[in-house]
Order: sequence, then C-alpha cells, then structure tokens
Amino acid sequence: MAAYCQFAKDTGARFTFFVTGQYDSWRENRAALRPLVESGQVQLGNHTWSHPDLTSLTARECAEELRRTKRFLRSEYGIDGVPYYRPPYGFHNDQVDKVAADLGYPVPTLWYGSLSDSSVVTEKFLIGAARKYFQPQRIVIGHANHDPVTHVYHHFTQIIRERRLQMVTLNDYFA
Repeated sequence: MAAYCQFAKDTGARFTFFVTGQYDSWRENRAALRPLVESGQVQLGNHTWSHPDLTSLTARECAEELRRTKRFLRSEYGIDGVPYYRPPYGFHNDQVDKVAADLGYPVPTLWYGSLSDSSVVTEKFLIGAARKYFQPQRIVIGHANHDPVTHVYHHFTQIIRERRLQMVTLNDYFA
C-alpha cells in the first residue's frame, strides 16, 4: 500500500482502491493515503470487512461485512466509499446486490483483467499482465500485497504512456 501511495504521488496516477477493512495496512498507511483521498486523486470503495464470499452469507451477515468497512472508511478517511463496492472474488447475486444497494452501494464493480498479484508472482508475469490488460475503457485490478509489483511501476507507466491511456478513478469515469 505504501508503494502505491508513493507511486500516486510521484506520477499523479489516479486510482480507486477497494478497502478490506480488517487489514492493518489501511490504518498503517492512513497518513500517506488520506491526503490523496481528500484531493480526489485516490478514491476508496468498499470491499467488505473480511473478504468472504458474500453469496455464502445470510443477508444480515452480508450487511455487517459492508457496514463494518463503511464505518471504518468514515472514521479513518472521512468518506464512506459509496456508491461502489467490489464483491470479493466477483461473487454476487440478487440478495447481495440488494443488501449492498440498501447500504448505498448500488454499483457492484467488476473488472476486465487482473495483475494476479494477490499471491506472489514474478515481475515478468506482472509486466505481461499489464501488456495484456492495460487497454482503453478497462478496469484492471491489482492487490499490492507483495513486493514484485512495487518493482515494475516504471514498466506500467511506460505501457500506459505508449498506449496513450489515462488512469482514472471510478468517479472520474462516471462523471
């Protein structure tokens, strides 16, 4: 997370991060991230408290997952992440979408491609994923959970420049 904040500061890159509230990195990096959120360069959305398959939960349990992160976002960042939530694993159904909408998240956010960096992958793999998925009008997810992604930012920037792409937040895109 710290490296993504630095990348945003260094390049002006705009992101939407989906917050899983239980992870310490959201608190540990608050001082670096909050100014980016306040300026609108980085947007935060809800990714639940503990990253469960929401389709396996009761409506009440699903609501509590989203509510806990909503409260966390409000207390730590002064925002609540509406209207976007990203269901863990992309798993959602009518019940999940209704619960989320009732909490102010009517827009389940899915993606076109992934850097697949929720586990350790090589730098070469990351660059290949970027070459494959960095396309116009596409949402690409990354996790920044492991160091290799922090070593390839210059490659990402080069691909973005070569393709004349622009990184935006979801608010930018839908404005």
